Amino acid sequence: MGLPALAWKRRLDTPVVELTEFKPTLREILEMLPMGVRLWKFCRSEHEQGRRAPIDPFYPQDTPASSCQGVPLGGIGGGSIGRGFRGDFSRWQLLPTVCQTSAVLADQFSVFITRHSKDGTTQKTSSVLFPGEPVFESKETESGISSWNWNLTGVKSTYYGLFPRAWTTYDGEPDPQMKITCRQVSPFVPHNYKESSFPSCVFIYELVNTGDEDATATLLFTWANSIAGGSETSGGHENSPFMKEEHSVTFAIAARETDDVSTSVCPCFLVAGSPEGNSYQTAKDMWSEITEKGCFNAKNSTMSASLSQPETVVGAAVAASVVVPAHGTKSITFGLAWDSPKATFLGGSSYYRRYTKFYGKSGNAASKLVHDAILNYKRWESEIHAWQEPILNDHSLPEWYRYTLFNELYYLVAGGTIWTGMNMKRIYTTLLCDLSFSDTCRQACLAQKLNPVKSNGVSEALLDAINANSEAQSFWSIGIPAVEDNVGQFLYLEGVEYHFWNTYDVHFYASYALLALFPRLELQLQRDFAAATLSHDPEKMFYLAYGNTGIRAVFGSVPHDLGTHDPWNTLNSYNLHDTSKWKDLNCKFVVQVNRDAAATGDLEFARAVWPAAYAAMAVTDQFDRDGDGMIENDGVPDQTYDLWTVDGVSSYCGGLWVAALQAASALADLVGDKPSSRMFHGKFLRAKAVYEKSLWNGSYFHYDKNSTSVQSDQLAGQWYSLASGLPGIVREDQATSALGTVFATNVMRYKGGNEGAVNGMLPSGGEDRTSLQSREVWAGTTYAVAAAMIQQGMREEGFRTAKGVFLNGWSDQGHGYAFQTPEAWDNDGKYRSLAYMRPLSIWAMQWALDPPEQLKQRSCSVEVGDITAQEVEACNKSFAKLASQLKELSPPEAKAYSSVWIWMFDYIRSRVYPRG
Repeated sequence: MGLPALAWKRRLDTPVVELTEFKPTLREILEMLPMGVRLWKFCRSEHEQGRRAPIDPFYPQDTPASSCQGVPLGGIGGGSIGRGFRGDFSRWQLLPTVCQTSAVLADQFSVFITRHSKDGTTQKTSSVLFPGEPVFESKETESGISSWNWNLTGVKSTYYGLFPRAWTTYDGEPDPQMKITCRQVSPFVPHNYKESSFPSCVFIYELVNTGDEDATATLLFTWANSIAGGSETSGGHENSPFMKEEHSVTFAIAARETDDVSTSVCPCFLVAGSPEGNSYQTAKDMWSEITEKGCFNAKNSTMSASLSQPETVVGAAVAASVVVPAHGTKSITFGLAWDSPKATFLGGSSYYRRYTKFYGKSGNAASKLVHDAILNYKRWESEIHAWQEPILNDHSLPEWYRYTLFNELYYLVAGGTIWTGMNMKRIYTTLLCDLSFSDTCRQACLAQKLNPVKSNGVSEALLDAINANSEAQSFWSIGIPAVEDNVGQFLYLEGVEYHFWNTYDVHFYASYALLALFPRLELQLQRDFAAATLSHDPEKMFYLAYGNTGIRAVFGSVPHDLGTHDPWNTLNSYNLHDTSKWKDLNCKFVVQVNRDAAATGDLEFARAVWPAAYAAMAVTDQFDRDGDGMIENDGVPDQTYDLWTVDGVSSYCGGLWVAALQAASALADLVGDKPSSRMFHGKFLRAKAVYEKSLWNGSYFHYDKNSTSVQSDQLAGQWYSLASGLPGIVREDQATSALGTVFATNVMRYKGGNEGAVNGMLPSGGEDRTSLQSREVWAGTTYAVAAAMIQQGMREEGFRTAKGVFLNGWSDQGHGYAFQTPEAWDNDGKYRSLAYMRPLSIWAMQWALDPPEQLKQRSCSVEVGDITAQEVEACNKSFAKLASQLKELSPPEAKAYSSVWIWMFDYIRSRVYPRG
């Protein structure tokens, strides 16, 4: 396949600049100083225990952040390796939460070209295919890789990035009469739940000889035995003719041999370190051998090597040679794969990765993975092409949008992603402990650990009780997806610098990408949060923002995240605030599961998550302090803007509450709980009226009761309702006016509309500087606001809003954030938190442009059936009873927890899963 018509482009000689992180103002520093001191103490404590805190601004990266990223390698969740646009392999994420940003300079492609002229002279050209000569460390001696020919200037070479593929053209360099194109392909294929998990990548080199003589070309692929970060010098590494091991990681590099292409290997050479006392060929000798002969000695193919010594770095190489006839074309195919079968977390839990279901768990599958990648990449490309072409060829869409839409997906590979082959019965059996229906099951359950998610197993007596109970068996069939292939569990980090798994308030924005491309993974993630919501963990937590204490997880409260060092088992690693008091998390859960159920048409999923959604609504209802039907914020940063104080009724959280009530009504109707559907619909109408009366000023909705600031994200509830196929939560004219105000104020008045939508603006003009976050632009929020505008018929304004992210982050004139879009930047373009989850929300724009057919056909009103007033009143009493019981969980006691569950058993049995 030729070069893409649309792609992100960079010339290889483009200067790489060091990125600049934002600096808080003096006022902000003073305001945050107490929290900063507590955070420093917490980070120090974590370091003393051999861990890194999830947010640790005091621990620098191994290399400074720079503008050199490109399309990452590999599928989803098997570990990823970054590859910069200059050809360097960096940003290694092969171990959970560990991101080594430094490049391993020995990992390179190099070219050697020999031409025999008619006059009998021979001309040889060789170079590493990397522009310029890097700065080498002292350990890389004259016999090491510094002795290679680093001759490429990059002036005539161009990189094209269109995730999950990339192209690099070397147009007449290093050989003026040879045009070389490298095509990089990874197995990221939407709706393919098998091959998209494979940790492999293929590089296809096409060589076009424009000269009048035949040319012999050899391409060399070298690879160090390293996962970066100094791991290469630890010693004890072993190479073999096909693969090599690094702790629990095995790599394989390969080239395909054909009738035209011959291959040879150097199983082991010395990358760096003293050659004295080592039996390895030096990097310099290896390079000289290829330069002179164009191949390696045949005896290398059977050679084995001893374990490497400390302070030495070893590597391997594979060479592929072909004669390219005058004015002819030939191709060479290389493959790379790695096998790290088990993801082991610092908390002690380990899970096998998804791909091990197909390649085994022994850790020696790299050779088979690379073999299969080379054989199957053409089919991957065909399927990727079929997926992307309709959008790339849609000329009604801006050019920058068409390729940036795909490139932002880099995060599903390079976001620390882990895709396990975990048996879901582990979570759903423990959840079933508490959702059992008979007294026998209930008593057996209460004998287990308090937290159902934390339980590592269940007793044989409990399993026997479940197996003997038809109602429990019925729930089991709902808890486990009714498909033959269990897709496993999915984790991704909030950011490469923020180590929380599946941060839920941020997934609210990012989830559109997963739902559109891998919907079964999205549903499984939501099932995990449903299980986590119906759990309770009384472990004491110290919260850094105000120095107060609380408990780790409260029944009915959606956790901020699924943990850090022991995901799924120890929830809520976030410890700045007590997120059980946040006003957005529960609402976001309800609107998301409603959207996902409607978009996929999966009724079993809807029934499985409904109890958690109901409990989440009961918890949130407690935040209606004055009983008017609308929740209030508590005068602290109790939502995703966790440094931006909000008080009373607010446009963001209040709108999400109104949207959640409507979503709860729709979800209840979907699962057949008609009384609850009618009850929530009534609450929705009441809250909607309070929302408008409290905040609408005729042009937009005020930030909260104390502030008239224009918040860019003020209509998040409206956005989600329409994205779910439901009516809006505000009138059409109000939505259009509010978003028009956001466009005029937060977009066009801010830096000329070229940096996205700033979070807060004063109605008179100027940034809202009440907090660090109010004056920031959030890339992911900007995309979400653009999606809301498109839904509202403001297509031109939506694309103009989102273009600011492109201009600031991806364009030639931007700040170099391509393939590492940060969470935020300030008015100088300085970043906070590179490589962040939220910008995946660009897929919300595509969702708004082309929603699923199921949502287009969804009823414009919530059908609740013929429900009597008495039934609705009884439902209201039940809801109030649960809310009352939930209050007993603070302080947490096992007795209170058990009483809540007993009520939930009865609710589930009578409403959702009736007898008979």
